[in-house]
Amino acid sequence: MSIFTKKLGIDLGTANILVFLPNKGVIINEPSVVAISEDKKQILAIGEDAKTMIGKTPDEIIAYRPMKDGVIADYRVTEAMLSHFIKKAMGSWSLFKPEVMISVPAGINSTERRAVLEAAMKAGVKKAYIVKEPILGAIGSGMKIEEPAGRMIVDIGGGTTDVAVISLGGIVTSISVKSAGDKIDKSIIDYVKKTHNLAIGERTAERIKVEVGAAMPFDSQEELKIQISGRDYTTELPKTIEVGTNDVVKAISKNLGEMIRAIKDVLAQTPPELASDVVESGIILTGGTSQLRRLPRLVEKETGVKAELAEDPLTCVARGTGTALNHLDVYKKAMVSKSF
Repeated sequence: MSIFTKKLGIDLGTANILVFLPNKGVIINEPSVVAISEDKKQILAIGEDAKTMIGKTPDEIIAYRPMKDGVIADYRVTEAMLSHFIKKAMGSWSLFKPEVMISVPAGINSTERRAVLEAAMKAGVKKAYIVKEPILGAIGSGMKIEEPAGRMIVDIGGGTTDVAVISLGGIVTSISVKSAGDKIDKSIIDYVKKTHNLAIGERTAERIKVEVGAAMPFDSQEELKIQISGRDYTTELPKTIEVGTNDVVKAISKNLGEMIRAIKDVLAQTPPELASDVVESGIILTGGTSQLRRLPRLVEKETGVKAELAEDPLTCVARGTGTALNHLDVYKKAMVSKSF
């Protein structure tokens, strides 16, 4: 490797974009949000600055996510977003084109994969590697994926839940479902509307999920509560209500059911020898949404297989890119790459 070649790992998520620099760690963790002026189609802000505008912009400014359900929904804007974060990560090295490794959902098709590669090349990289999220999440969580043993990983992000059984460095069986953090937020918005006749936005829903959300009910004395404000649908005036953990459990039960079904389906499709390895080693949960309270307990209850949260689940995939970049020869078979 030339001393002038920098390597970057990018977890290109629907909700967040994380950039990993080998030997430095995660140096960028910002929302995958871009603010655009509607008339000129000009990009006004990217990342954290753009997220603060969601739901608060005048009509001529739109704040939205160019990634939807884990894949590129707006190619031009994704390219601009990638370019912005690559430049930010490179700093004074930005004259040199980096080699990047980008994570993609397990269920991505070849057209979507090509779109990610093209966006990366246009954003100004020397070489791009594409690796599926469950592989990177597993590497980042410390799993020895190259061993001849079955390991199960469930990566729950903003757009997708990826469930995979990995052995000998590759995915044996996997399912990707579009039921994850964003759908959970939407279910909370719908529940508050139906139950309290109150309109709330994405950021309030996310706050409810993070501050009081859980996958299983709490006893009444230990239930967490939060005061939230929104607009009453009848009077059109602001109103404040209290929402508790058990409200969230009710609101998101369908989303959690879809995730559990995906895990059961992957277990059912796994060859018996590997399935017995999974029962022995357990299920590892990664991704930001896996931090929902009592989620490992729910997975264990529904599948009969012990489940645990990886250390720092939000950055697992990003950290996996770092390890894989340092050992490209070991993880070659899991990659798709393109040189400029």
